[in-house]
Amino acid sequence: MKIYTGRGDEGMTDLRDMSRVSKTSARIEAYGTVDEANAVIGTARPTGYDDVDETLERVQNHLHIVQADFANPTPEEDDPVVTAEHVEELEDAIDEADEELEPLTSFILPGGSESGAALHHARAVVRRAERRAVALAADEPVNEEAIRYLNRLSDALFVFGRLVNARDGVPEESPSY
Repeated sequence: MKIYTGRGDEGMTDLRDMSRVSKTSARIEAYGTVDEANAVIGTARPTGYDDVDETLERVQNHLHIVQADFANPTPEEDDPVVTAEHVEELEDAIDEADEELEPLTSFILPGGSESGAALHHARAVVRRAERRAVALAADEPVNEEAIRYLNRLSDALFVFGRLVNARDGVPEESPSY
């Protein structure tokens, strides 16, 4: 399989249904930002903690489903789509990680260990992906579960960043106002 095709040289790209759109379309912005988030999550792995790494691996695979979902304006029955089960899986992972953490009493500065900081960075990119998805949904039909997934994922990455930092013995810092 050739990596380059030349089909995008004029600023257009194919969606899953083979329709052509501008690379600046809201749909491309949404799934492109999800791709960026996935890459940033990849910089956090391995964290050194099997439970976190296994969850992040599942998340990265789920993000491919989010991208396929956003890249497909007219999904058919067998096409990959994000479901409520994907969201519930994230919620379970958040709850499990949160049980190990001290209760949050104030805002914290993103950062910490290398993996903790990468997870905080990934959270911010996922928030942007969510904003792009909401913008897309304002103009075109979008699977609402995919947007819910991104919303929950940013929460999960925040908790995972805190968890990795706590396990690494890196104290959280609160902003000074």
